[in-house]
Amino acid sequence: MPYRVLADGIVVLHLLFLLYVTVGGFVAWRWPRSIVLHLFAVAWGVASVVVGFECPLTDAENWARDRAGETGLPPSGFIDHYLTGVIYPDSALGLGVARALVAACILVSWVGLWRRSRRLRSVSS
Repeated sequence: MPYRVLADGIVVLHLLFLLYVTVGGFVAWRWPRSIVLHLFAVAWGVASVVVGFECPLTDAENWARDRAGETGLPPSGFIDHYLTGVIYPDSALGLGVARALVAACILVSWVGLWRRSRRLRSVSS
């Protein structure tokens, strides 16, 4: 039982990480110093997609599920197992639509943060 709870907690943590990658730039509008953490999160996300290495959270979930006597994630990974077909349709992944929307959200948040910081600097000058 404790390993199953741990595995479920890791799923929640993984979802929160993906959410932060997507909207963390907007969080930085309120807390500008958090942009450094967001840059690292985005770099990690991009590297995992481009290079294709496995996320340690996926490994941790598989470990906990194995200890709980459950089946781990399929080789396709966390996003395919939990999000594809649930949050967005299978066809959106094949066309890269979901990734493009995440990238657009990140870009809009960063441009907005840059414009906001420029405006605040000009007002305080």
